[in-house]
Formats: sequence, structure tokens, C-alpha cells
Amino acid sequence: MKVLFIGDVVGRAGRECVAALLPGLRASHDFELVVANGENAAGGFGLTRPTAEELLSAGVDVITLGNHTWAQREIIPYLDSEAPVIRPLNYPPGTPGKGMIVVRGRQGTEIAILSVMGRTFMEPIDSPFRGADAALASVEGKVRIVDVHAEATSEKAALAHYLDGRASAVIGTHTHVPTADARQLPGGTLFLTDVGMVGPRDSVIGADVDSMVQRFVRQIPVRPPKSREVRGPVTFNSVILEIEPSSGRGVSIRRLDLEHEARPGWRRGE
Repeated sequence: MKVLFIGDVVGRAGRECVAALLPGLRASHDFELVVANGENAAGGFGLTRPTAEELLSAGVDVITLGNHTWAQREIIPYLDSEAPVIRPLNYPPGTPGKGMIVVRGRQGTEIAILSVMGRTFMEPIDSPFRGADAALASVEGKVRIVDVHAEATSEKAALAHYLDGRASAVIGTHTHVPTADARQLPGGTLFLTDVGMVGPRDSVIGADVDSMVQRFVRQIPVRPPKSREVRGPVTFNSVILEIEPSSGRGVSIRRLDLEHEARPGWRRGE
């Protein structure tokens, strides 16, 4: 079976790029499941119910989140619903939402999707290692895919090796920069440090160039314009996972990186 994992979807340009490309990809590759990180889908920060439903309508089956989970407060009731949207499971007990979901793929395969968040250079939350331990222990025998949303490449790699043989795949998100290290670990787990993003190519990790340059030059926060037209292509970073459904063991992993020309009217910050 094949699973498509899509990198962090950034704003309207990212959402509309997914809507433009995903139906054709599903038709040509016969994916059992499509997962996308959506923590930047609403104007570049967080997720809302309308933006989540936009991605789900485009063909995404499960949406994962990360450190911007709470950027749009209106998402909180939606996280407690039956919607296939998960936030990092290593937030403290009692936090709204769920960190793992078990779904059935298009051909009926039972698949567990987990989200964990790293702690290096990020929020001091509970351990992603212990959190993944507890979650994986409850879903043995199923295909198990882990989204590790983390800043440090070393933390992502360490977690992947820690889970080698227990997870079908450990896929990194958050930095919006695609890495070239897709591989299978000795125990059979598929690993990639970072998928990348679905967002404007001519940007700074999806954000407005002028604002980000001034932020680093002047060392003070610069508020980006609420609406600036996207020019040039939108990059679509993703990875195709092939997994043996009966054992949950990874078979192969390869990048799928595309570009889609921004249509007139696409804007950042929406």
C-alpha cells in the first residue's frame, strides 16, 4: 500500500495548490491514505474549521498540527470533534484534541497516525519519546505513521531510531525545508528528516520576503502585510511511503516534489 505525506501547507496558496494537484495524484498513484501537516494552513499560522474542511475536501484524509496548533482559537472545539485532525500527543493531559487517530484507508487497511512535537528550541512540553511509547503500545499490529514536528534534525533522527521497528514511518515536519535523506532504517522504519512545505517558492519558508529580511536586519519584529500577491510557482513537497499492510513494515520511501504556478489573485496571509 502507498501513503502520501504532504509537507506543511502554508496559507491560501498552499491550500489551493493541494486542491489543484492532489486529485490527479490520487488518481495516478492509488494512495491508500493521504496525510498533510496543516498547522500553517490558515494565513500561515494555525488551522480553522473552514481551512481544515478545504483540505479534507481536496482529498486529504488526516491533518496533523504542531506548535501553531493554538494560533487560531476557534479550532479548539473542532479538535474535540470526530474530525480527522490531530495535534501533538505530548501536550499535557487534559489538553483539547487528540494526538493519535486510527482510520481505515481506501482499501480498508487500518492505519494509526500519531503526532509528536520536539522540545529542542521549542516549547517545554512532555517528552515525545515517552508519549510515542505509550501511543504505539496501544496500536500494535497496525500500520503506524508518526509525524515528528520538531526544529532540531538531531531530535528527529534520534526519535526515528528510537522507534525503529515499532513505527512504519517517522516523518519530520516544521522547518518547511525539504531534506534529501529519505531512507529505511535497519529495523524497517521509513524516515525523512523534513518533508518541506506546500507554499510560495519565492518566499522565506512561506513568509513574505521583505518582512522576514527586515526582521533579521533590524532585529525587531516586522508585521508582514496582511495581503500580498503571490508571484511565481508554489512548491509542493511530499513523500510517498510504501508499507506492507499485513506487517506494518516499511518497504520504500521516495520524495515527490512538484511546482504549480500561482493563479492570479493568490495572496499570502489568507
